[in-house]
Amino acid sequence: MKLLRVGPKGQERPAMLDAQGGIRDLSGKVADIAGEVLTPQGLAALHAIDIDTLPLVEGAPRIGACVGGIGKFICIGLNYADHAAETGADIPKEPVVFNKWTSAVIGPDDDVEIPRGSVKTDWEVELGVVIGQGGRYIDEANALDHVAGYCVVNDISEREYQLERGGTWDKGKGCDTFGPIGPWLVTRDEVPDPGHLSLWLEVDGKRYQDGSTSTMVFSVPQIVSYLSRFMSLQPGDLISTGTPPGVGLGQKPPVYLRAGQTMRLGIEGLGVQTQRTIQA
Repeated sequence: MKLLRVGPKGQERPAMLDAQGGIRDLSGKVADIAGEVLTPQGLAALHAIDIDTLPLVEGAPRIGACVGGIGKFICIGLNYADHAAETGADIPKEPVVFNKWTSAVIGPDDDVEIPRGSVKTDWEVELGVVIGQGGRYIDEANALDHVAGYCVVNDISEREYQLERGGTWDKGKGCDTFGPIGPWLVTRDEVPDPGHLSLWLEVDGKRYQDGSTSTMVFSVPQIVSYLSRFMSLQPGDLISTGTPPGVGLGQKPPVYLRAGQTMRLGIEGLGVQTQRTIQA
């Protein structure tokens, strides 16, 4: 299934994509694509619905973030060896963990704000993993059983805030609008191997990132298992799994975003995002 949320900001309603690409309204069946709806039982109930009986959403509504009520937005840094190399960092021996604040979450095609005073706002296309079955101390062998599905994430980053202002990475990662997700949550049954997906990103038509999840240092099962040692994972938690090379920081000389540009990015089978940059 491809699940999504449509409507004005703060008023999104749940929906499902049909085989023809039409948007079907799920609001008569569930309140949101969130929480218990993402558990194995919740997704089984959605699978059982005859999609042709659902109302068709007319027109071209705004698409919101594909998951509502995200509890934790957890990110993994330096998870592609070639990206670590372009930033001058060592390949990590354990996953590098940081957070994006949930106030950063926006829809896949919403505007991205360049923070006031920022001169080093950057892009990062990433595979997002949405937890369906919660748990702690999850065995790596069973980790994918805890995944509801996958989505595209643009891990927008302000490099000066992240790397030059002291403290942790978090303040350069969690600014408002720095977390576009979607367009769809693609359920796990439609993504048999998250470790072999192509992903790419363009700015103003120039392709900067063109990689594959096959070059991740830590796989999705490894990441889910690892994180569950330090926190309980809960339905609707979102994990962003790192980015391939080609970020602005890694260009020679570095290239950063400015207001009035367009980012376009996507992951094989998970859809495409398009964002315009504006000044905050």
